[in-house]
Amino acid sequence: MIRESRVSSIDWLSLSLYLILMLLGWVMIYSAVYDENHSSIFDMSQRYGKQLLWIILSLFLGAVILMIDAKFFNVFAYPIYTFVMLMLVGVLLFGSTIAGSKSWFQIGGFAIQPAEFAKFATALALASYLGKLNRDLSLWKTRLTAFAIIGLPAVLILAQYDTGSALVFTVFILVLYREGMSGALMVIGGIAAFLFVLTLYFGQWYVIGGLAVLFGISLLMIRRNRSNITKMLAILVVGVAFVFSVDYAFEKILEPHQRTRINVLLGLEKDLMGAGYNLNQSKIAIGSGGFTGKGFLQGTQTKYNFVPEQSTDFIFCTVGEEWGFIGTTAVILLYLLLLSRLIILAERQRSAFSRIYGYGIASVLFFHFAINIGMTIGLVPVIGIPLPFISYGGSSLWAFSIMFFVFLKQDANRLNIL
Repeated sequence: MIRESRVSSIDWLSLSLYLILMLLGWVMIYSAVYDENHSSIFDMSQRYGKQLLWIILSLFLGAVILMIDAKFFNVFAYPIYTFVMLMLVGVLLFGSTIAGSKSWFQIGGFAIQPAEFAKFATALALASYLGKLNRDLSLWKTRLTAFAIIGLPAVLILAQYDTGSALVFTVFILVLYREGMSGALMVIGGIAAFLFVLTLYFGQWYVIGGLAVLFGISLLMIRRNRSNITKMLAILVVGVAFVFSVDYAFEKILEPHQRTRINVLLGLEKDLMGAGYNLNQSKIAIGSGGFTGKGFLQGTQTKYNFVPEQSTDFIFCTVGEEWGFIGTTAVILLYLLLLSRLIILAERQRSAFSRIYGYGIASVLFFHFAINIGMTIGLVPVIGIPLPFISYGGSSLWAFSIMFFVFLKQDANRLNIL
């Protein structure tokens, strides 16, 4: 008979980090959109008041999840995944367009974004599929099924013109790698991304010339037999073909605003009042904070609305301006500590489902954390994804909270689940 875990079985370090980040986010939202006419942080007419409501509801959802049998999420993983996929189809048919993306169900003054919950559903379905006995990722059938589980929501979200949310699903490849898939695919993906950037920056003929030089050097270093020369020649041909495809993909596949953001990031284009405005103001805000910051509610870039989306995608700017290098470092360390703890918890699971699911949510959390902070300081293009637990928004906070508490439940019951 399976015994339900007690309160003492909950990993309180993870829960404490979650609560600290969530409360920090509430305070930062208050500072980012502070209104002297609505100075109470509990004012429900303002974003900070609404965020408090989302926090309370998130904690309620977490409490409900902790009371549910831990096996429920494995048993109902596919129905949950199917339901969320139907929501993604439904939003394409009946959804509302906000900020250029048809990603929202609008019900009165309330909006919900199914794409946020798709990450949770995909982590569940992938864990349920790979967690079955004898799932061998060296087999193409297993790989293709896993890629289909990951790719379906990504394609549906791309159809909503929400590229940022769709890109999140690429991080599930880390889960597949942990479960035994060869790292060759990640290496190839990394090389392709590197060649893509080099081609945009230097031009295709310079990059092709560089590949030819590398090919020549390789011939001098390897044993020159027919097999090795054929392999190296094949790699060169594929590389040259990819480089030739970059311009077409850049011009025909990416949207104009996406091309401009990449050009601005690479320094190929200056558009300080257009596509580059957000990034420029973000860097000014963070840089102006210096080492210790300007102080709580003292951020001028924030107070005079120079930084767009300062309570959502660019909330990290508020931390940087008001709390400086010390504050931003503290926030980054909190995330790194939470990520490290989630990985430790995932590794100690006795069931494959719980371990894979744990790696799934850790991967999604890492992608959001790294990309959101990276785009505010100019390391990656601006793709519009929130900072987990800190950015304003009910859908994001609920989805991440559900993901987190389901894993917390799995860990609390790890001795009873096989």
